[in-house]
Amino acid sequence: MAFVKISEQSSLYNDLEKKSVREILDDINTEDQKVALAVKAAIPQIEKLVTQIVERMKQGGRIFYMGAGTSGRLGVLDASEIPPTFGMPPTLVIGLIAGGDTALRNPVEKAEDNTEKGWEDLQQYNICDKDTVIGIAASGTTPYVIGAMREARKHGILTGCITSNPDSPMAEEADVPIEMIVGPEYVTGSSRMKSGTGQKMILNMITTSTMIQLGRVKGNKMVNMQLTNIKLVDRGTRMIVDELNLPYDEAKALLLLHGSVKKAVDSYRAK
Repeated sequence: MAFVKISEQSSLYNDLEKKSVREILDDINTEDQKVALAVKAAIPQIEKLVTQIVERMKQGGRIFYMGAGTSGRLGVLDASEIPPTFGMPPTLVIGLIAGGDTALRNPVEKAEDNTEKGWEDLQQYNICDKDTVIGIAASGTTPYVIGAMREARKHGILTGCITSNPDSPMAEEADVPIEMIVGPEYVTGSSRMKSGTGQKMILNMITTSTMIQLGRVKGNKMVNMQLTNIKLVDRGTRMIVDELNLPYDEAKALLLLHGSVKKAVDSYRAK
C-alpha cells in the first residue's frame, strides 16, 4: 500500500487569496490550536525517548539532530540554545542540517536527497553507541535523514524521529518514533507551519526534560545559564539574592566571580 502523507494533503481552507487579513489570522490560529493536542498525544513516545537519552548522556553520550530545510533549522536552533540556557558545552547536543551551515539561510539544491551524506556527517563527530540520533522530517521521507538513521541503528546507536505522518519510512528506522499528527497545513504542504511549530515544541520538551534530569536546573531556575548579557547577569544576581538573602551588589560580585549561579551558591555555602 502506498505511503500517504497527511502533511501534504489539501488544506481544509480554500480561496485563501480572497480572505481578509483577519480571516487568515483567525484560520491559522484555529489550526495552530490543534498542535498542542497532537504533541500531547505523543508524550508517551517522547517520554520513552527521553528516558533512554538520559541514561546514555549520564555515560557521556550526545544528542544529534538530523534534518533538512525547516526541520534541520529547528534542530540546529534547539541545539544552539543548550549552552546558554543550561551551561553545557556545545558538543553535547548537535544539530546537523542537509547542505551544512549554508542551508540555514539558503536552500541547497538536492542536499536532502543524498542518502549517504547524513551518515558521513555523523562520522565526523566519532559517533558511538552512547549517542542518540533524532531524525526530524514532517514528511518522514527525507533521504538524508533516513540514511543516517539506518546506518546509526546498524551501529547500535539509539534512534528517534519526529514526523507528522504515521508509519513513515523514517519511523521504520527509529527505535522510538514520535508521530505528531497535526493534519493538513493551512497553506497546502507548508510544513513550516503546524509541523514546524510542533517540532519546536517537542524539541523543547526533549532537551529541557533531559537537562532537568541531568541536574542542570534547581527548583525552577536556570542556575547554570551563561552570563552573556546584562539581562542574564541581573537574573542570576536575583537568583542568588533569593537563595542566600544577600544584598544585590554582593550577590552580583559573587556571581561574576564564579560565573554561574550554582557555582556561586555552592562556593558561598562551602565557606
